[in-house]
Amino acid sequence: MSVQDIADLAEAARLADGVAPFNEATTIAVENEGPWRVFQAEDHAAALASGDAPVEIAVHPDHRRRGRGGALLDRLLASGEEAFWSHGDLPAARALATSRGLRVARTLLVLRLSMTTAPEVVEPPGVTLRSFEEDDADTIVAINARAFAAHPEQGAMDRTDFDRRRAQPWFDPAGLFVAERDGRVVGFHWTKVENDSGEVYVVGVDPEAHGGGLGTALTARGLRHLWDSGLRTVDLYVEGDNAPALAVYRRLGFIEHARDVLWSS
Repeated sequence: MSVQDIADLAEAARLADGVAPFNEATTIAVENEGPWRVFQAEDHAAALASGDAPVEIAVHPDHRRRGRGGALLDRLLASGEEAFWSHGDLPAARALATSRGLRVARTLLVLRLSMTTAPEVVEPPGVTLRSFEEDDADTIVAINARAFAAHPEQGAMDRTDFDRRRAQPWFDPAGLFVAERDGRVVGFHWTKVENDSGEVYVVGVDPEAHGGGLGTALTARGLRHLWDSGLRTVDLYVEGDNAPALAVYRRLGFIEHARDVLWSS
C-alpha cells in the first residue's frame, strides 16, 4: 500500500466517521517516510503507528462488517502489541475493543469554544506576550519537553519534530506566541488554522513559571489572534485527567465536543 493509498483510506474513513483515523504524528511520519510502522496494508485496511506510539487501525467504509478490523486486531495482539487509539470513541471501535477484553488506559478530550465576543487579553505582572521569533525555537522545544514530561506524544517533540510541524501547509508564524519574563521565554501558545477551523494547538508553560495566570493569558492571546483572523469556533485537545488545564479551558468557555480513547490489553 503506497503513501497515497494510505491517504485515500484515511480520507474515506474521515468522511464516513467524521473523525480522522490517524493522528497528526502518524500522518507527518508517513508523509516524511518515517519513523513509522506498518502492520497491515492490504484488503482495504491498515494498521499504522508513528515510531513507538500506539497503533491506529482503519478499515475502508466500503469494506466494513466483514471481520477485517477484528482479524487485524487479533493479529496485532498475538504479535505483542498492547495499545490502540480509537479516535472519536466510535461505537464500533468501542465494541471491538471490549470484545477483546481491552481496557481504557487514557482519554483525550476534544474541547470546543464558540466565541461570541473578542477574547480579552490581560498580561500578568512582569510578563510580555509577543510573537514568535526564529531565535525562540530551541527554547520552545526545551519548555515543551519540561511542560509535557509526562505526556508520551507531545513531550517527545524534538527540534526535528518542531521543524516538521512548521513545514506543514497550515503553519503561520503569526499564530505562535511566547511569554517573556525578565528577558526569558517562560511559555508559548501555538495556534493552528486548517480548513477554516481554529485550534489551540499547544499551550506550554515552563513548570518553574506555573501560577499567576500565565497559561490563561497565553491561551487568551492565541484566541484573540484566531478571533482577529475571522474564526469563531476553536477546538483543543487535552488529557481527560489534566485537572489544572481543564479548569483553565472551562473558565474560558470550552465544553467537551468529542474524545479519543487509548485502549490497552
